[in-house]
Amino acid sequence: MLRKLACSIVQSHTTARWIVPVARMSQYGPHFIEPIVSKDEINKLQETGELSKIAHVPIKAALANQTTSVFYDPLVSQFTNYVMKQGNKELARGLVEKGFENIKRLQLERYHLAESDEERAKIELNPRKLLHQAVENCRPLLQLTPIKRGGVRYQVPVPVTEKRSYFLAMKWLLEAVREKERTVHFPEKMAWEILDAAANQGKVVKRKHELHRQCEANRAYAHYRWS
Repeated sequence: MLRKLACSIVQSHTTARWIVPVARMSQYGPHFIEPIVSKDEINKLQETGELSKIAHVPIKAALANQTTSVFYDPLVSQFTNYVMKQGNKELARGLVEKGFENIKRLQLERYHLAESDEERAKIELNPRKLLHQAVENCRPLLQLTPIKRGGVRYQVPVPVTEKRSYFLAMKWLLEAVREKERTVHFPEKMAWEILDAAANQGKVVKRKHELHRQCEANRAYAHYRWS
């Protein structure tokens, strides 16, 4: 009797567990807006008068790593998150900072070896600006997506959104870094790849151009995107 009662209780609990609806993950309604962290954006909104329009609009809470400091860079923070493995962000931040030190050291060597002031003026010494330039040079504009028409799967070129293009650029950079020799430390490999990509050369830039060539070769199937 007790065994039957226990089985019925377990069955009732299992059925109740499946009936419970899935809770929504977001605690903010659709009328909440994203927080504005950058001081430059706040000043622009204040100059155009748009800041007064959103003064009474509810705003989402800023992330823990977002700040109004002049040293905060959203791209560097995102790149650090992509470097991170198993939640060890302190190690990832240290690797990125060491990579920036190596970039600074290499650029200073080129700066002091330059023979004229014109060559020195062309050398960028800020590693954060070089990372921005490298990511911009690696961003793809098109990508191939498989679309099935008439029993045949075609590789159709489609435009890439801005968010995904930044993701692909940083993902390809880190893949190129990790494919290099394991005898070389990660910060040194990262510095080499960023400097190559900032100069619009290297493995990642070639990969982007190869993807664009494939999209150009499959341009005849572009109309399948809308059909």
